[in-house]
Amino acid sequence: MSMHASYIEPSLVAALTPELKEALDTFVTSNKVVLFMKGTKDFPQCGFSNSLVQILNSLNVEYETVNILENDTLRQGLKEYSSWPTFPQLYIDGEFFGGCDITVESYQKGELQQLLKAKSS
Repeated sequence: MSMHASYIEPSLVAALTPELKEALDTFVTSNKVVLFMKGTKDFPQCGFSNSLVQILNSLNVEYETVNILENDTLRQGLKEYSSWPTFPQLYIDGEFFGGCDITVESYQKGELQQLLKAKSS
């Protein structure tokens, strides 16, 4: 008995199911600032995630975090959702802002502060 190779269940190929995409759309648009990270804001589990937590905390910004280590499907789906392969991933007003390097650079230039201040007023 042979299996036909041209038919592969889509959910086995892509982690970003329509249901996950809808849930992510809702979550990132319902929260002004969202950080998908390794660990939590109280206990970051990698240096890059910790860097972004420190930046957001220093700016006194309210933000939500999601520990991507708790759900492999979420972790893989987010890579497709953002077209960004690494974590942490920062979303501001429903849009992907960047990973660690982009966010740190933007913070050092004062751009992140201006963006967050403009969005909150």
